[in-house]
Amino acid sequence: MKKLYMIFTGGTISMKIDDETHSVKPALSAEEIMHNFLGYKLYKDIEVIEFSEIPSPSMTPDMMLEISKLIKKIIKEKDPIGFIVIHGTDTLEETAFFLDTAIETEIPIVVTGSMKSSSDLGFDGVNNLVSSILVARSTKSRGRGTLVVMNDQINAASEVTKSNTLTLDTFKSLDYGPLGIVDNNEVHYHRLVTVVRNKLDIDDLVNNVYLIKSYAGTDSLVINFLIDQGANGFVIEALGRGNVPPKMIAGIERALENNIPVIICSRCPSGRTLDSYGYVGGGKYLTDMGCIMASSLNGQKARLLLMLALSKSSERKFLKGLFTL
Repeated sequence: MKKLYMIFTGGTISMKIDDETHSVKPALSAEEIMHNFLGYKLYKDIEVIEFSEIPSPSMTPDMMLEISKLIKKIIKEKDPIGFIVIHGTDTLEETAFFLDTAIETEIPIVVTGSMKSSSDLGFDGVNNLVSSILVARSTKSRGRGTLVVMNDQINAASEVTKSNTLTLDTFKSLDYGPLGIVDNNEVHYHRLVTVVRNKLDIDDLVNNVYLIKSYAGTDSLVINFLIDQGANGFVIEALGRGNVPPKMIAGIERALENNIPVIICSRCPSGRTLDSYGYVGGGKYLTDMGCIMASSLNGQKARLLLMLALSKSSERKFLKGLFTL
């Protein structure tokens, strides 16, 4: 029998309110979630893999790499229907983007989780699991890359972000909207993924890639410190279209002189970067120096893409080809 593989990493979906501390803590195993909330016998084609039981702030890029290797191993050795990765929502978009970038497959990969614990009124975990199963099983989902399914919406991992700390519809593709929806137990797609990047099949990650947020008056102190600590790359969440305060220029110049790539994204929640401005610190000034614009990628995704890309090459033309879409 062909199987759907459900990989549990933990997150709010596996948590309950602790009676002593009155705080939300991990409490349920993957099997308990399946039996208690889904009636596991109804899903005989699902194989559960307990990868971890961690809150998503504990997720690391190295763990994301291990999940990608696990999925690729199953694809090579089995004939899977698809995959569902259960994940905490804080870093869900990062793991989803990592898998989307690191795995070349037509087989559906769905990432989901829950905004509320099983103790909360309106626990959304069950609905998200059922919707994800429907999406992963659907032949319409093939070839669409890694998908994020929450609140009956289907979003592309490359486009979606967590937009609100609380609401059930927090995961949004701010620039493009959802790919589709789950309605009445049916999967409906409205459009294709807007931006498709080349996949990066890797065995190891380049670490020490740092994300720096710019703000009024930012200087080069942090950049210089991280260069001295052995930084391999920088992603700067710049202002507006991709501009930085002039005091950051010296640090950026030093990084580039040391062959450390500098990627420029925006701290704005939507819109793309563009090297429009030619003043000191403006986007055109930065690209003339050798920085690379990240287009519509946010900082957390741009950092992961740079980590993945550097495992292949640090050559500027290669990096620019990945980011500038």
